[in-house]
Amino acid sequence: MTTLAHQPPQIIRANGIDICYEIFGDANAEPLLLIMGLGAQMIHWDDEFCRQLAARGFRVIRFDNRDIGKSSRLSGGKRLTALELLKLRFLKIPVAAPYKLADMARDTIGLMDALGIRTAHLVGASMGGMIAQEIAITFPERVRSLTSIMSTTGNPKIPGPTREATAVLMAPPPKSKEEYFVRFGQTWKVLRNGSFPEDEALDPERARRTYERGLNPEGVGRQLRAILASGSRKERLRSVKAPTLVIHGTIDPLVHPEGGKDTAVSIPGAKLVMIEGMGHALPIPMWPQIIDGIDKHAHGAAAKAA
Repeated sequence: MTTLAHQPPQIIRANGIDICYEIFGDANAEPLLLIMGLGAQMIHWDDEFCRQLAARGFRVIRFDNRDIGKSSRLSGGKRLTALELLKLRFLKIPVAAPYKLADMARDTIGLMDALGIRTAHLVGASMGGMIAQEIAITFPERVRSLTSIMSTTGNPKIPGPTREATAVLMAPPPKSKEEYFVRFGQTWKVLRNGSFPEDEALDPERARRTYERGLNPEGVGRQLRAILASGSRKERLRSVKAPTLVIHGTIDPLVHPEGGKDTAVSIPGAKLVMIEGMGHALPIPMWPQIIDGIDKHAHGAAAKAA
């Protein structure tokens, strides 16, 4: 790879909002879009992770979802309450939301349109996996392959997060920069669900970079509402034609491993890879397995389509 094969972050107008994106890899390589999860900026797809994927022959595009990082911030939607969650769970009363996952799917399609990308490989993590699934359902002609990582179908029968992971998800926003840095380390320790010294050593720098790009707690709340208001995709996933790979950790505390299994069962012909000892994160020691999986799956799908 040359230094020319990296385009620094830029802002582009797509689906009526501004989206911040960044590209790694050759302009003529297979386009691969990385879609991040709830409250996570595009830089949570680690720079080196993106470079390694680009080195496998992909044009890797990562971006900030709406309401996060440098992309447009929206408005509306109060902080989610425990009462709303109880009503959703027991009375099936839907959560109100200013937008849904379908709108975030259209953001991704809008970004592809703005960049002149007709079809792409989609890789989504957590909420990003839900968005990628929504795209594969609604815009099948735009998807070369689908990789859904640590995600789920929205099926209400799937077990919920652990108590610790729920506490992380529902914690009030930190009140200071110092508190944010402490919380960042604590949050990822819970989500990784194990000891990963390489990642822990990088957490302060990752926290600094995230903080400096800008926090938007209200936006994270709206994204959470979007997930809860969008319901189950389980039945609609049966229509997915894109070659699909599902990757999930065996000890995911936030999205139960059954969520990954349910995704694989719901999509015709999907392959399931359960990664032993992986929680709700992409820890450095697991990169080889994850990157190899994406590489073989996407290039394999491209070869079959040729």
